[in-house]
Amino acid sequence: MGSLAAVFFDMDGLLVDTEPIWTVAEHEAAARLGGEFTPEMKRAMIGHGIDTAVPIMVSMLGRPPSDVPATERFLLRRSAELFREPGVIISQPGAVELLVVLREQGVPAALVSSSFRDLMDPVLGVIGRDLFAATVAGDEVSRRKPDPEPYLAAACMLGVDPRRCVVLEDSPSGARAGVAAGCATILVPSMPDLLDRAAAPSALGAVPPSDALPVAVPPVAVASADAGELLPVGLAAIVASLHDVTLDLLDDLLSARPLGT
Repeated sequence: MGSLAAVFFDMDGLLVDTEPIWTVAEHEAAARLGGEFTPEMKRAMIGHGIDTAVPIMVSMLGRPPSDVPATERFLLRRSAELFREPGVIISQPGAVELLVVLREQGVPAALVSSSFRDLMDPVLGVIGRDLFAATVAGDEVSRRKPDPEPYLAAACMLGVDPRRCVVLEDSPSGARAGVAAGCATILVPSMPDLLDRAAAPSALGAVPPSDALPVAVPPVAVASADAGELLPVGLAAIVASLHDVTLDLLDDLLSARPLGT
């Protein structure tokens, strides 16, 4: 594993199944604005930081931009309350097992999220702070995902070359941040219909169906279910779950790419 410097984990939807918690708060936020939170809104917002997710929701509800600040404050407060309820934070299948393997092999892991520290701390309390060599929360950077700054900040904290790191993400928005940071980026979709509805506008063809995963991804932009979002050019692979992420896969993905990419 000499070529692998670190592995960066997204939090919501990738490391822990907190999207249902966010969804409760989002339904309540939409109701406060006199509207209904829909699956289309969820797909459009997933993977975004609150500063970009809330304007999406407000716009889709047909509300004016002036409603954004109060809605952001409500979502942060309500989500923090929900995150601290006993038993609500549940790790995704294979997450803790992968973290333990990385620690045993001496590969540092970092938790990199657009969620703020008030939401990250309860997750670390459940998963185990000792499994992460570094953590970067959304309120600790100037620009959140899909900007690469959070992943570049994590690489800087660990003193590693981001080109020798692997990013694990569950959304196209987060995956764009990983690719833009120069990391080998693996998508582990949290939305069940992401792969079923994907189609590649290229002669290279579409992303294979889920029963063919894990797969390498052709170097093209791929339309996803996320309200017109594209899977980023340069995505290293798509896998069905974290159980499919092995040390051999991580090493193979890094070995297959030139250092300059």
